[in-house]
Amino acid sequence: MNVDQVAFGQVATTLAKNFDSMYYVDVETDGFIEFFHSEMLDSLNLPEQGTDFFAFLSEQARKVVHPDDLEYVLQLIDKDAIMKKLSENNSSLVVFRFVLNGKIVHICHFSIMCEDKKHILGCIKDIENEYQEREEQDRLLKSIETLARLDDLTGIRNKHAYSEHVEAIDEQIRDGDPDLAFGVVMCDINDLKRINDSRGHSFGNEAIQKACRMISEVYENSEVYRVGGDEFVVIMTGDDYVRREELLENLKEESEANLRSRSGPVVSCGMAVYDPGVDKAFDEVFQRADGFMYENKKELKSGKKVERSERERGADRVIPIERKRNLDSLFGAIFTTVGEGYVFLADLKYDFSRWSLSLINDFGLSSEYMYHAEKIWEKNIHPDDIPRYLEVVDAVLWGNSELYSISYRARKADGNYVVLKPRGFVLCDSNGEPDYFGGIIIPQ
Repeated sequence: MNVDQVAFGQVATTLAKNFDSMYYVDVETDGFIEFFHSEMLDSLNLPEQGTDFFAFLSEQARKVVHPDDLEYVLQLIDKDAIMKKLSENNSSLVVFRFVLNGKIVHICHFSIMCEDKKHILGCIKDIENEYQEREEQDRLLKSIETLARLDDLTGIRNKHAYSEHVEAIDEQIRDGDPDLAFGVVMCDINDLKRINDSRGHSFGNEAIQKACRMISEVYENSEVYRVGGDEFVVIMTGDDYVRREELLENLKEESEANLRSRSGPVVSCGMAVYDPGVDKAFDEVFQRADGFMYENKKELKSGKKVERSERERGADRVIPIERKRNLDSLFGAIFTTVGEGYVFLADLKYDFSRWSLSLINDFGLSSEYMYHAEKIWEKNIHPDDIPRYLEVVDAVLWGNSELYSISYRARKADGNYVVLKPRGFVLCDSNGEPDYFGGIIIPQ
């Protein structure tokens, strides 16, 4: 035996002590050979070689993977999924459960890219002992990137993974990525606290899991995150982004059906899309989606199905460039004729508005351009004055009047309240539908 054969034998012996199975795979042909497997896997009658490793992997998974983990495992051991992960990190890891001889065993499956980029090593390791010992489990959770980013209860991505994704999107926004397009769906489970209080946390956990499955099945091509006890966020891209209106309606209809039948989770949801001409950060898109979610929650709690107006449907879309130009022209015309006060103008079809820079600076708002501005501005209004403000806003948005004059208190950036007297008007389109709402706000 030459030196290379001795070295290889030593490596194989070392690996055999640390793993329960190892395969050598040609990724160009998918052919494979088995180096070894432990006694734990004897009952599976594993072949010593084969012609389609990934089909073999999928077949074995269906035989021995725990039913609750199977769908998750099949997605991660797909050839495209493994190769994508290997192209990024040269290694891929999946943790799941086997059912062997009637016993549940936690398993770790490693895929490692060889230096020639044409072969990979597939390894299986029994990690049940680590799961039985808490200190070892903690060490494993910290060392395994995948588990560190998964929610324990639902198996989907957790808040840590969400924060990382948000940071990546914010970097793309700062870099001015011309191809960046995404939407955000905010979801919240209705009455989870009541379920926990009346039926116990086990029922509450089941409700969370069912809601997670419902959301994930609707947005099957997007990343779904559990960001709080009863809160989920979907970041839509690709086909889900293109079909966002349809998918949102599907989710709402399923929740409404569950509400009527009392047979499943009721999820409030709201959606917003990224506007590169306006949004300076991911959070601005999220806040709009969150606002629409609370509107949907009110609707569901009222027990009434409300038809969405053209304004509401438009608010889920990015305002076209021509509409934005028209808004700017009208705003400029108003601004040049006003001697004092703050100027505002809103496109009601797209729920998009422009506000005076002086108002933005004085009241600490984020931008002179805003979607869903009435909800953002509401946060500055004195709590005692909000009912009257909302009454007028509803009248404007539903076109019940043409001229408004009220007074209310609003909190400035320094925390002090001032009395404001807005005077507004509504411009209608050729069909008599409210098109723009604008006016001035005069400090008293």
